[in-house]
Amino acid sequence: MTSRLNIDSPVGTAAAAANSLAPRRRSVVKAAAATAGAAALAPLATAPAAHAADGPAFLHGVASGDPLPDGILLWTRVTPTFDAVPGSGKGPDTEVRWEVAQDKDFRQVVAHGTTTARASADHTVKADVRGLLPASVYYFRFSVEGGQGAVSSVGRTRTAPALDAQAAGVRFGVVSCANWEAGYFSAYRHLAARTDLDAVLHLGDYIYEYKTGEYPEAKYVVRQHEPRHEILTLADYRVRHGLHKTDADVMAVHAAHPLIAIWDDHEFANDAWSGGAENHTPGTEGDWAARQQAAKQAYFEWMPVRPSTAGTVYRRLRFGKLADLHLLDLRSFRSQQSTVGNGDVDSPERSITGRAQLDWLKAGLATSDASWKLVGTSVMISPVAFGSLPAHLLEPLAELLGLPTGGLAINVDQWDGYTHDRKELIGHLRDKAIRNTVFLTGDIHMAWANDVPVTAGTYPLSPSAAAEFVVTSVTSDNLDDILHVAPNTISTVAEGAIKAANRHVKWLDMDAHGYGVLDVTAERSQMDYYVVSDRRDPAATTSWARSYRTLSGTQKIERVNAPVR
Repeated sequence: MTSRLNIDSPVGTAAAAANSLAPRRRSVVKAAAATAGAAALAPLATAPAAHAADGPAFLHGVASGDPLPDGILLWTRVTPTFDAVPGSGKGPDTEVRWEVAQDKDFRQVVAHGTTTARASADHTVKADVRGLLPASVYYFRFSVEGGQGAVSSVGRTRTAPALDAQAAGVRFGVVSCANWEAGYFSAYRHLAARTDLDAVLHLGDYIYEYKTGEYPEAKYVVRQHEPRHEILTLADYRVRHGLHKTDADVMAVHAAHPLIAIWDDHEFANDAWSGGAENHTPGTEGDWAARQQAAKQAYFEWMPVRPSTAGTVYRRLRFGKLADLHLLDLRSFRSQQSTVGNGDVDSPERSITGRAQLDWLKAGLATSDASWKLVGTSVMISPVAFGSLPAHLLEPLAELLGLPTGGLAINVDQWDGYTHDRKELIGHLRDKAIRNTVFLTGDIHMAWANDVPVTAGTYPLSPSAAAEFVVTSVTSDNLDDILHVAPNTISTVAEGAIKAANRHVKWLDMDAHGYGVLDVTAERSQMDYYVVSDRRDPAATTSWARSYRTLSGTQKIERVNAPVR
């Protein structure tokens, strides 16, 4: 979900017509502003040249993803000829060799094979390698042999612990919301430099679909999208993915760590749902189903992600008996977003997950024998209400006025817009006595640390069912960017007002860009929040901002005075 920088400027008839369907994230930020007013591993890849000069070349780096105890998914793209650029459909089929070794010099090769890069898959290739050792570091590369051969850069990856291993710990980098035009991806560079991560978890909005100069508006654009127009077709989505894979920081993080990714809306279009999107008008932009399919095809071509049930990204990965990671798809099956103040957000007929996915998640949580149940959710599950009333007054008034019973939810693109699903899931955690559930979230371009209450209106008198860590954006606009004010000015007042109205919210930062590092041990799960100095500076530095943890068995957040590293 997007908060657009130029709030009052028209962005074309299509977007204007769709505005009435649901509020964008800017509704949250505007509400917050109104409230405030009233109250050691060097990167293994470098940026490539623009084209293959003559003969095949690897211009988009290498990547790995979805680690298993005995395997890893490898990815690259070969450019077989000068004109075989992403989305072109040009270029011959090309045989590509892959190798996996225990050393970066490839003296100890443990697996190898060949696959074919075809124009039908935009000359991207994947190798799902098995037979590896658990919890082990490996190096990998690709090559094209014969004639004018080429060798890719070298990637480093890591397998997951054995399924029944008592792993001492697991550590993830956590990121979301990387808008090319808003700045540089320094957060990726700083994660790439770390040697202590098991994987990087990307919680969605890996790309953005907008035309150049729309978000942010043209005068604030740091670097321009390709293609320059809004992406609609398979070729468009391929070009946009290909652009991101030429970024030096993107290539560095992919070469350094395996990626575990889910999509949110902007991999398709703003505020996507199963039958459309806020940023899609069928009359002028074609059929939504065709656009959605094109976006999914390009995503699975260009990302080191295994397709799951029915071409979706919801799936489960295990890290020994320490942690199960349940990954959600909250775009493919959801009902259309409601509107602010509309009581139908409570309707059991509306869903954010779809029935099958919610049942899958509930079953996985109930049967897990892992110490921690981590849930990757692209949008925030904790309720956030403005102008909350006491529970004994709110419920009857909500019934009379047709308002949501949890208070006036501002961001109905989140779980706040689908309260029946949330109530069912939180009730399941409570009724089945499921402990140590931690939701990991992106989307909202702010950092949060929340208890997830059973009943928000009576919290903290009512219990907390889980914890939630929300990471801010890599570059996408947050409060100070939208209002063009200095950081920690208006936001300071807004943050206080939100925490006062939502007592389960322990901390939020509305202004910073950066990333998180989640460290999990049997005793606790801790999120360290890091910020970058300036998203517009390609050499931006990073610094630790805050840390919060949830101790085993507590389902509550507490502040920690130092990061794990």
